[in-house]
Amino acid sequence: MRPEEIIIKPIVTEKSNDGLQDGKYTFKVNKKATKVEIAKAVEKLFEVKVLKVNTITVRGKEKRVGVHTGKTADWKKAIVTIQTNPQEPKYLAKGGKEVKVSKKYKDTIDEFMGA
Repeated sequence: MRPEEIIIKPIVTEKSNDGLQDGKYTFKVNKKATKVEIAKAVEKLFEVKVLKVNTITVRGKEKRVGVHTGKTADWKKAIVTIQTNPQEPKYLAKGGKEVKVSKKYKDTIDEFMGA
């Protein structure tokens, strides 16, 4: 699956807004997506470093229209924790020289609130 197919939309509620200071972002994701796929999709789309992914399958609610009853669809929610203080990755190259990788990570997801 492509990253655009995995991340459907952000979830903006009071509880999810409280987690923004800790680097926790909440998304509605594809039901078939795994935690590893969700982490890679968020890293690719938003250029952040993902530390942890928690997923929850939300059960659909019973709805009633007149005498007919039905059920809304089940969906999957992911709470993604990102690194709020990213460091440039370093490693030791041949000869013991320290080399920095030029990959830059952001410390927030600016597109989350529509900014």
